[in-house]
Amino acid sequence: MDRPYVHINVAATADGKIDTFERKGAAISSARDKERVDRLRAEADAVMVGGRTLRDEDPKLTVKSKILRAERMARGLTENPTKVGVASRLDLKPDSNFLTAGPARIFLFTTPQTDETQRSMLRSLNAEVYTLGAERVDLIAALRVLKENGINRLMVEGGAALNFELMRLGLVDELTIYVAPMIFGGEKAPTTAAGPGLVRSEAVSLKLARVESWDDGGVVLQYKVEMLK
Repeated sequence: MDRPYVHINVAATADGKIDTFERKGAAISSARDKERVDRLRAEADAVMVGGRTLRDEDPKLTVKSKILRAERMARGLTENPTKVGVASRLDLKPDSNFLTAGPARIFLFTTPQTDETQRSMLRSLNAEVYTLGAERVDLIAALRVLKENGINRLMVEGGAALNFELMRLGLVDELTIYVAPMIFGGEKAPTTAAGPGLVRSEAVSLKLARVESWDDGGVVLQYKVEMLK
């Protein structure tokens, strides 16, 4: 396979929302779920996010636990997984968390819509910048680049547009959802997968692999992604 194993991880409300209508990165995960996510990051070779997540949330994408970081290093890995950003137009600040929290290798995939000044600045900060596609990033090519650079297991932390496009293209192997005991509502609140949507005959099929019910009221659903029907 000329791409990494791709695992999308999502925290969503009981009504399927991954944020409120305000789109400011509302907290959904419980303390236990945050620990679970940290373990997933520690097990991954790289963690990927989309453009809106980069812009609105400026994530660090680092492993928080000192123990988990030490375990990675004991296995001969870097302290943190590689960070991957995907955006048609990049507009990152040089002091952003994504660029400065670490240490970590950084890959950024974009299109010609990103200004050359921005690309030069990012490269000066040791980010590896690839221009793939025209209007949208060519995700198939991006995953191929990651595979060629030793990324065998890729964790995706959203957002909704990136999740959908990866699934639409058949590039996802596994989907895990922490369902929190809360409701956000809101027609404009983002869901697990956004984008233009699929007709019923093209729906992405999932096979339930595991269910965990937690004392905090949350439920963890682990799915294997099957081929499009």
